[in-house]
Amino acid sequence: MDRFEAMSMLVAVTDKRSFSAASRALGVPLATLSRKVSDLEALLGARLLLRTTRKLSLTDAGVAYVAAARRILEQVEDAEREAAGEFTAPKGELVVTAPILFGRLHVLPIVTDFLSTFPDIRVRLLLADRNLDLMDDDVDMALRIGALADSSMVATPVGKMRTVTCASPALLAGHGLPKTPHDLLRLPCIAFDSPTPSPGWRFRQPGSGASVEIAIQPRLSVTTAEAAAEAAAGGVGCVRLLHYQVVDAIERRKLRIVLKSFEMEPTPIHLIHASRGQMPLKMRRFLDFSTPRLRKSLARLEHPVRQNNA
Repeated sequence: MDRFEAMSMLVAVTDKRSFSAASRALGVPLATLSRKVSDLEALLGARLLLRTTRKLSLTDAGVAYVAAARRILEQVEDAEREAAGEFTAPKGELVVTAPILFGRLHVLPIVTDFLSTFPDIRVRLLLADRNLDLMDDDVDMALRIGALADSSMVATPVGKMRTVTCASPALLAGHGLPKTPHDLLRLPCIAFDSPTPSPGWRFRQPGSGASVEIAIQPRLSVTTAEAAAEAAAGGVGCVRLLHYQVVDAIERRKLRIVLKSFEMEPTPIHLIHASRGQMPLKMRRFLDFSTPRLRKSLARLEHPVRQNNA
């Protein structure tokens, strides 16, 4: 029996919390996966998993064994990478993920320059508006916009992003300029159905800092930020998006920011990677290369073309 293979399969079953999910992730037949884990239990003379039709859990022996297996597998992986030269020279494939529009506008140009600087590194850039799991999806580094929930990740702050409310000059001319968030209730609005939708638009009272949530009734709902910005520029309604998603329309004066004094605190942006001991040089080089460039790019967003923001 290949003990390392069986250990890897056991860890996958534990992470996925089911044999069927681990089978799909590994591309291994379910019967083979189950047999390998059973053979490992037989070899150890101990039950590692408790299986029922509805739940899969580790025994006390299983908890200790899986923790040890993770350490062993990580050490083997590090040794293989070191033997392949990843710790002595920046080379190999680097997998990076970012939100679709932000990635196209701000990450792709950095990746292009990075590839020119490091010819022995290949990059796979995964653009997705859902947060990919770094471990399950084999991602080396991710750009995250928003508060970080997973404290096991190593995070490097690269900037912050405003959430702004905008409307076209034509719409504001016809309906009047909103003075408070409650004025939005008399204006047509556009909702962006993001991966983490909110039941309303949140604002902050100037001075007190108290939170205000406005339950808008959207005239239009769309599934991409680009469509929401385009519809707003066309005069369909007010829209509330991250600043980078509308900055081009603002600079071309197709959209105007309103209710600036009621904006929530800017959203943090980080580059994150899994917590490990020694970092492969391809990751270290990308982190060192991209961090100052992202900070510079995001700083420019804080000083857009001047306009009379309300």
